[in-house]
Amino acid sequence: MQLIYGVDFTSAPSKTKPIVCAIAQLHPSNCSISTLTIEGFERFDDLEIFMDFLRRSPKWIAGVDFPLGLPRRLIENLQWGSWQAYVQRVGQMTKQEFVETLNQYRQGRAVGDREHLRETDRLRGAISPMKVYGVPVGKMFFAGAPRMLKAGFSILPCYPTQDSRIVMEVYPALVARSLIDKKTGKQSYKSDTRQKQTTAMYDLRQQMINAWRRSPDYHPIQAQYQLQLAISDRLCDECVADATGDTIDAIFASIQAAWSWQQPNLGIPESCDRLEGWICGF
Repeated sequence: MQLIYGVDFTSAPSKTKPIVCAIAQLHPSNCSISTLTIEGFERFDDLEIFMDFLRRSPKWIAGVDFPLGLPRRLIENLQWGSWQAYVQRVGQMTKQEFVETLNQYRQGRAVGDREHLRETDRLRGAISPMKVYGVPVGKMFFAGAPRMLKAGFSILPCYPTQDSRIVMEVYPALVARSLIDKKTGKQSYKSDTRQKQTTAMYDLRQQMINAWRRSPDYHPIQAQYQLQLAISDRLCDECVADATGDTIDAIFASIQAAWSWQQPNLGIPESCDRLEGWICGF
């Protein structure tokens, strides 16, 4: 068995918007389909308590849904050096200093050249890790990457070490996209705004989790990821009831981490840019 963490991250956790961590065990199989058992969820309204939780166990694989790197173009223009050097530099800043650095960088640049994408962002359809407003993934990088480096974890592919605690970047939206019927157009399964949370979203979360719980013959998603999900009715209900989608996204993050762990080199191409990082998962 392999302990897997799937982390739905937020840069400013609170009681109303905590970090959600799915705790799972991967049971490899001699056949094509392995089993990922969801054992429970941990919720953290404090970043340091979350980091204490990660440091507690000596061996795990964690899929985290925040950028572990910044675009090469930004790093080279700022002359920030290696991945370790620029992450340490960011870790010495306040959040406001980091935001202001990115704001100043954007000033005077042409439209379309203010927030760069990493190569992995282009391939996965993700947004720029320089974005600090709206969906502030830049603030998530600020809060997450320096802490992971300081903790000494092995951060793949950016900064591999001999540590048996391995962190990889994942993108739960990739799993969600595979489950949503494209014929019906773009559908949303979550919202942080209570007024925008609908019965249709609830039903869609139920459909998505059901696709993972049933026989591999029921939905091609399991054959695609070579994984079958084992989750109790109680935890399933908890996942579906969370209208923010954070709980189901934590499950999706654990699925991506489990799939990656079973691939050669975690499914990361040898040609990937280690300065920028890589979004793992199918």
